[in-house]
Amino acid sequence: QVELVESGGDSVQAGGSLRLACAASGVTYTVYRMAWFRQAPGKEREGIAVLTVTSSNTLYADSVKGRFTISQDNANNILYLQMNSLKPEDTAMYYCAAGHSNDRWYDANQYVYWGEGTQVTVSS
Repeated sequence: QVELVESGGDSVQAGGSLRLACAASGVTYTVYRMAWFRQAPGKEREGIAVLTVTSSNTLYADSVKGRFTISQDNANNILYLQMNSLKPEDTAMYYCAAGHSNDRWYDANQYVYWGEGTQVTVSS
């Protein structure tokens, strides 16, 4: 079992920055990938960034590429999402996810463990 707890969500103005954190605990050595998803009201959950734990390889959705950076602190089992140049359309609940699969990183069904989310609101 892996437990995930997100933090860092806030309300900011467009153009601002935030850093989200996801603290992982439990049987973390079994995790292959960790990712950030987001879900806006009335929309599907969207995979925005993934990190392969062993290699630190990363991938991003086109909607955030060049603005967001996913990274990990291995010593403390923390996953980060640095978000720059925020836009109103980035407003959503942001979730941390972890899983064992190496397929379709953007598909929420590929992840077993989820945090409860942290809210990000960007005003224009």
